Amino acid sequence: MALARVSPTASSSHFLIHSLLRPFSSSPSSVLRPRVPHQRGFPIAAALSQASPLPSAEGDGAVMEAPPRPSTRCPWKPTCLYYTQGKCTMLNDTLHLEKFNHNLSTDLPVNPSAADKVKSQKLDYFLVLDLEGKVEILEFPVVMINAQSMEFVDSFHRFVHPTAMSEQRIREYIEGKYGKFGVDRVWHDTAIPFMEVLQEFEDWIEDHKLWKKEQGGALNSAAFITCGNWDLKTKATGMMTMMRELQMPIVGSHHLGIDDSKNIARVVQHMLADGAVMQITAKRQSATGDVKFLFKNRIR
Repeated sequence: MALARVSPTASSSHFLIHSLLRPFSSSPSSVLRPRVPHQRGFPIAAALSQASPLPSAEGDGAVMEAPPRPSTRCPWKPTCLYYTQGKCTMLNDTLHLEKFNHNLSTDLPVNPSAADKVKSQKLDYFLVLDLEGKVEILEFPVVMINAQSMEFVDSFHRFVHPTAMSEQRIREYIEGKYGKFGVDRVWHDTAIPFMEVLQEFEDWIEDHKLWKKEQGGALNSAAFITCGNWDLKTKATGMMTMMRELQMPIVGSHHLGIDDSKNIARVVQHMLADGAVMQITAKRQSATGDVKFLFKNRIR
């Protein structure tokens, strides 16, 4: 689990992304919904993510059926992936609302007794980020939780249309990655170029008063949390390993970015409930753009 405070160079026109994409080769409550410059109708109503039981040692990418839920809780429903991107046109359709979830907080509940055990954190918000894509970024999902109460605050989710790959390669790649989840259609309906995604993300965090471009790009009382082999030798070896160790069932589909972000956020909630105090592992210097790693035993 890695946390990073972001302070990109002031001279860059894309402050945030330089702090997030070093591992990538891209050519990267009250709820504020993301700004969407244009909306259009879609032939299908929603794409869904599926819930899975406890992760096994093998088959981490398999899609499994939702586990039984206690009768005291509302039945689990797949998330509308048009809604997560601010593009659902069926919010007045009763059958659609009954079939699909439009409230991500239901996947990130907080036990009041556990919330009482949370120790005071140095920051107010954690932005859980899990970028998807090996060649170019295909999905940009962020889940925001309150660092003090553990409660879900908001989410930002966009599918990203590559610029370097050919259209044929894109179709093959998307069918292979998202077709197994049944969400390849929603990707084609909603994916937009990366620079548009970045601008919308900047608007989103500025709406939440967590960032201002004119202040040099530094986050305000917040940090990104990532799950990956980026900073520390002492971390768990991935999301699935952490969830197995914590005996936590998966919510949604592994390798669907928005679901992975929710699951990493659930791990963070578990850590906070256990009394963990989150520490920053890396910072980007606003003056030079260099990354300063704050743990000596990091992966080099």
